[in-house]
Amino acid sequence: MSPQVVASSLALGLLFAAGTAHAQDPVKVSPDHFKVLLENERVRVLDFHSSAGVKIPPHSHPDYVSYSISGAGKTKFTSADGKVTEATAKTGQATWHKAETHASEYQGTGSTQVILVELKGK
Repeated sequence: MSPQVVASSLALGLLFAAGTAHAQDPVKVSPDHFKVLLENERVRVLDFHSSAGVKIPPHSHPDYVSYSISGAGKTKFTSADGKVTEATAKTGQATWHKAETHASEYQGTGSTQVILVELKGK
């Protein structure tokens, strides 16, 4: 390979990696669905709203707690490695989650609202 091809490939790879890392923030990936309610050096609190069938692009969370305010039903999660899982939430349910990257799709009926409390640091 010529030095120009290697340099171009490396630059493209770095650009893609930087764009992917930046695009992992759910608020930036899906600003119509995630809103920051509070952020400080210890936590970030997000308000998530969606409707049945809406696909949320891949995004990342550090360790976090989710609290379902409304919209009990199933949500389909697709992890970064392509593994698909489903989780069922009930209104009023709080759930602990380890850090993860996933895409999601609420499959209940109507709309859903979930509060997420993302933890910062260790």
